[in-house]
Amino acid sequence: MEHHQHQRPPSPSQSSADAANSKPPTPASTPSSRLASGAQSAWPSSSGAPPRPSSSSTSAPTTPASRTIYSDRFIPSRTGSNLALFDLPAPSPAAGSAASPYCTLLRAALFGPDTPDRLASSAAACSSSSSAGASPASGNIFRFKAEVPRNAKRALFSGGDDEDLLFPGLFTAKGAGPRKITRSPYKVLDAPALQDDFYLNLVDWSSHNVLAVGLGNCVYLWNACSSKVTKLCDLGAEDTVCSVGWAQRGTHLAVGTNQGKVQIWDATRCKRMRTMESHRMRVGALAWNSSLLSSGSRDKNILHHDLRAPDDYISKLTGHKSEVCGLKWSYDNRQLASGGNDNRLFVWNQHSVQPVLKYTEHTAAVKAIAWSPHLNGLLASGGGTADRCIRFWNTTTNTHLSSMDTGSQVCNLVWSKNVNELVSTHGYSQNQIIVWRYPTMSKLATLTGHTFRVLYLAISPDGQTIVTGAGDETLRFWNVFPSPKSQSADSLSSIGGTSFVRSYIR
Repeated sequence: MEHHQHQRPPSPSQSSADAANSKPPTPASTPSSRLASGAQSAWPSSSGAPPRPSSSSTSAPTTPASRTIYSDRFIPSRTGSNLALFDLPAPSPAAGSAASPYCTLLRAALFGPDTPDRLASSAAACSSSSSAGASPASGNIFRFKAEVPRNAKRALFSGGDDEDLLFPGLFTAKGAGPRKITRSPYKVLDAPALQDDFYLNLVDWSSHNVLAVGLGNCVYLWNACSSKVTKLCDLGAEDTVCSVGWAQRGTHLAVGTNQGKVQIWDATRCKRMRTMESHRMRVGALAWNSSLLSSGSRDKNILHHDLRAPDDYISKLTGHKSEVCGLKWSYDNRQLASGGNDNRLFVWNQHSVQPVLKYTEHTAAVKAIAWSPHLNGLLASGGGTADRCIRFWNTTTNTHLSSMDTGSQVCNLVWSKNVNELVSTHGYSQNQIIVWRYPTMSKLATLTGHTFRVLYLAISPDGQTIVTGAGDETLRFWNVFPSPKSQSADSLSSIGGTSFVRSYIR
């Protein structure tokens, strides 16, 4: 509070008595001159109005007596204000008021690493103002001193490299970088009589963790949890297995034969439930859609079999000019992709008997077909020896997205269920297995070990392990994909350890 001293005016009687003996006022003592020099006056009366002048015409103002009056003027404290932002002076910070490490870290996270400290900037502004004499009057008083960097505004919410600049190592996961993939299989199964035929599909992995393999004229089941091998069926000396396919529920297995038959087996009871003899030639491709089974044959036709209907098939799809060797339903069960030895890739809907989409870019047989589980309508396909390319299609917009020349025959494709990656197996001339990252199509790993074309491929139900089969009559198991976030790191224990094991499928 500031204290102001005021002079009390004289009473009327005293003014009359002094007026006769007073000299004429000098210019410096007149009221106007006092006001001009900055003198203040206050009136002591409760009404706040000045007293009425005396009746004497000769009265003149005199110097009033002094009196102390307490004013209500408020002067705020600006010690804690950040006056540097407004080009105003501020008191220097007190000793020991340096910002704590936590405040420094928090300020860098919210406003960026280059934002000055409040106390330090205020002290600097104060010292500069003192040396200059006064703060500059020009410029807007609400103008900020410096703009906050844009990258600092989103430092806590972005997923880029800003976090490492602000907090080195805090947002970076341990072991970040290229994922390491073991280049050797952790398990090998001998599979005698596994055919070396590009157009067949003899391996499939069920949702119940059971692997079905067609060997010659027999079908064997290998339980990945117990490593138990069960012989499901024997077709006899006059027929051979050309394809196997598990239903989504994992209890029923479809078997396509060289004589054009499609058999449905109950795997839990090892009992044949039904045989459908609608194709005239071998059935090399099978695909399930709930209770609907689609089969592709060398007779160029695709048949839909409804297990609830008494007829062998409910519809026939025509369009291919040669053997149908690839067949896959999309994950939403709305589209069916088919590939043939006529170098054609067709897409069908649930009710069409003619293809709704036709792709003719491949220059060799299209057996490798895979729908993405991550993007609706994303389809990958691979061509044979004369083509060697993996192509990607958007069936929603009917566009060809990209193509990658792999350098060798593409035999199979499968997407990871956990990450946006896929695996391709190859034949002539390199017989390799490649793990790709989509959409960059950068190679994460190249696996070798088979001495023949890697014609068969299946993925485990947890999405971490793949099994490959080749004409060298071996099945090899590889850990190539990471586990899903909801699973523990040791989820592979149900299908075997990481140590090398070799056994027989029969």
